[in-house]
Amino acid sequence: MPELNDRVLIQETLRGNDEAFQELIDEYHLTVERFARQIGIREEDLPDVTQEVFIKVYRFLDKYSRGKFTTWLYSVTLNVAKDFFRKQKREKRKLEKTIQENPEQFYQENLDLTEDAKILHETISQMDEKYRIPIVLFYFHDSSIKDIAAIMSMRESSVKTRLKRGKSLLKKSLEEGGYIYEPRAL
Repeated sequence: MPELNDRVLIQETLRGNDEAFQELIDEYHLTVERFARQIGIREEDLPDVTQEVFIKVYRFLDKYSRGKFTTWLYSVTLNVAKDFFRKQKREKRKLEKTIQENPEQFYQENLDLTEDAKILHETISQMDEKYRIPIVLFYFHDSSIKDIAAIMSMRESSVKTRLKRGKSLLKKSLEEGGYIYEPRAL
C-alpha cells in the first residue's frame, strides 16, 4: 500500500523529519524525471527541473490534501515545467532584443574594432536572426552547440544546420564585398 506509506512519509516530513522527505525523493524522483522528459524537458535540464519540483513539494507539502500523492506530484511537475519553458522563452526574446537593438554592442562591447572586424560584424548584423544568433553565440561567445540548442530551444542538429548555412551565407556575403573570411570549423 504505497499510499499509506506516502501519507506516513508526508506526515513525518511535515513534522520536520528530513529523512522521511529523502525517502519521498528516493521513491519518486524517477517518476518526476520520466514525466518531465515526456512533456518536453531536455535530458540536460532534467536534474534542475527535478530539483525544483522537490523544492516546491517541500515548500508546499502542507497544501497537499487527500487524493493520490502522485496526482499532486504530477501537477507540481507540470507547473515547474511550464515555468521552465516560460523562462526559456523570456531568455530567448531578451537575447534577440539585445542583438536587434544594438548588434554592434552585442558583438564587440567596448572594443575598438579594426575595419575588417567592423565589416564582419556589420555583415553578421544583416543576417536573418535564425543564422545570426547561432553564429554570434558559437564564434563570439564560445558557446557549445549543446548550449546554443538550449538557449534557442531547438535540437542540436538544427543548430549545426543553421551554423553551416549561416557560415556559408556569411562567407558568400563577405566574398561579394571583396573580403575573404574563413571562420573556424564546427
